[in-house]
Amino acid sequence: MSLDRVFTVVEGMRQVACADTAFGKAQEFGGRVLIPVATVSTGFGLGLGQTAGVDCEVGPDEGETTPEERQTPTKPQGRSEGTAGEVGGGGGGGGVRSRPIAVIEVSPAATVIRPIVDESKILLAGMALIAWIALWLGLTLQAIFGREA
Repeated sequence: MSLDRVFTVVEGMRQVACADTAFGKAQEFGGRVLIPVATVSTGFGLGLGQTAGVDCEVGPDEGETTPEERQTPTKPQGRSEGTAGEVGGGGGGGGVRSRPIAVIEVSPAATVIRPIVDESKILLAGMALIAWIALWLGLTLQAIFGREA
């Protein structure tokens, strides 16, 4: 796949990564317009590599050399004489994340922003707080009463 094709795919994904794609367009209900608001995150990575062939001579088998020949620097062994073709590879990946954060309610009387609360983050923060309190309570009691065996 050519690099231009990769950029075309990434640009196409970037264009569809929006709140409208995840949550729909603004809706009108009873004279009020509800507009979804979201954070949209995208991430992409790409890696390419290529190496040129190496000129090498095939060396004799280990049993056919003398100790002096083995100590003499030579070209790398193990490939046939000549140049190998270029070898390369690559890979990539990406993702899009959309998370609702609010709804804007527009009415003739007023415009109101109604945030969407993520209960799972509140629960995780509460669990972390309880663990932190338990840790310090245990350390304090250990310092006061010492460790009994």
